[in-house]
Amino acid sequence: MSPGQIAALIAAGAFVLLVLLAAIPLIKLGRTLDEATIAIRKAHENSDPLFDGANSTLTHVNTQLERVDGITANAQTVSGNVSALSSVFTATLGSPLVKTAALTYGVSKAIKTRRQAKEEKAGKRSRRGRRAKRGSQA
Repeated sequence: MSPGQIAALIAAGAFVLLVLLAAIPLIKLGRTLDEATIAIRKAHENSDPLFDGANSTLTHVNTQLERVDGITANAQTVSGNVSALSSVFTATLGSPLVKTAALTYGVSKAIKTRRQAKEEKAGKRSRRGRRAKRGSQA
C-alpha cells in the first residue's frame, strides 16, 4: 500500500465518522418533527369542538345584544317622552306654581312675624304687671 492509499483510507474513515456524528442530531431532529406533527394533529382534532362551542356562544351573545338594543331603544323613547312632558309641564304650570309657592312662603313668614310680635307685646305687659305687683308688695 502506498502512502496515498493509506491517506485515502484515513480520509474515508474520517468521513464515515463525520457522517455518523452528523446523523445522530438529524435522527433526533426527525423524531422531534414527528412529535410536533402528532401534537398538531391532536390540537386540530380537539379544536373543532372548541370552535363549535365558541360559535354557539357568539350566537347566544348576539341574540342577547339584540334584545338589549331593543330595550335601550325603548328606554330612549321613554326618556324623550318624559323630557317632552316635563317641558310642557314647566311651560304651562311652572311659572304659576313658583309664584304660588313664593306667595305662600311670604304669607306664612308674615304670619309668624306677626305672632312673634304679639307674643313679645304680651310678654312685656305681663312683666310690667309682675313688676307692679312686686313694687306694691314691698
